[in-house]
Amino acid sequence: MEHLLETRHVVKRYQGHTALDDVSLSVPAGSIFGLMGPNGAGKTSLIRIINQITAPDSGKVFLGGAELQPAHIQDIGYLPEERGLYRKMQMGEQLIYLAQLKGLSRPEAIRRLKGWFEKFDLMKWWDKRVEDLSKGMAQKCQFIATIVHEPRLVILDEPFSGFDPINANLLKDEIMHLKQSGSTIIFSTHRMESVEELCDHVALINRSRLVLSGEKKAIKRQFSEQLYKLEYEGGPLRADGAFELLQQTPVADTPGRTLARLRAMPGSTANQLLAALLQQPVTVVAFQEDIPSFNDIFIKVVGETNAALQEA
Repeated sequence: MEHLLETRHVVKRYQGHTALDDVSLSVPAGSIFGLMGPNGAGKTSLIRIINQITAPDSGKVFLGGAELQPAHIQDIGYLPEERGLYRKMQMGEQLIYLAQLKGLSRPEAIRRLKGWFEKFDLMKWWDKRVEDLSKGMAQKCQFIATIVHEPRLVILDEPFSGFDPINANLLKDEIMHLKQSGSTIIFSTHRMESVEELCDHVALINRSRLVLSGEKKAIKRQFSEQLYKLEYEGGPLRADGAFELLQQTPVADTPGRTLARLRAMPGSTANQLLAALLQQPVTVVAFQEDIPSFNDIFIKVVGETNAALQEA
């Protein structure tokens, strides 16, 4: 698998505080990479190093196989959580200026920006100052500034903050289009539902250390507890050698129907579990694995690593 971005043994300290401690991760090219972690874990420090706002105390960062250089800044688009547009400046001129900083000529910047403004229905705000725009409009403009130069790497820090559902969906569509067009996206967020929906790979930083990293589906399999949800009619259902019966609850609005939660016994597959259920006096209505959510995984891993560090 080709990786667009790699960090190798990155360490960053601030006045005796270690923000990043030996962080090595790889971001596959053409993927949406979820960067997760509690507040103060070190995510922002890592993002600032990738953007060359600060430098690591030790370790290296590679982009496209080459060690990170000042010229790479034109290959990166960064949408910070704290937006930074100049409030007194006209929006169109401001974005032209920012696009030129990323290497576009003025005519090319105007051409691309007007295409994006038309797509986002913002043309009537081209000559308005930022302070005259709503928060959502200003955020759409900053997203445009982030991607107008068509960067290979796009870093989005809490991109949906402050968006209503319609505009959040619009932005999700554009993020997916960026991926389909070949961009690699680092997506930093506390919203686990966005990680579930958008990301291909994830990394979790806690207390300056990388504590979890990998392909999203593989991580979910790693944390599987062999739990299953069953909806059935008839019964009663009884545990046997294939599964442990954890819970049964009547379905309130459907007499005769029951919801059950099961745990497969060690060595039992889903097919074996279903075969065992079909031997019982029940009619199976629905059967599926109860896969842990990333919210559950986040809480579990952060809790375990915090406990381990306290004991150390």
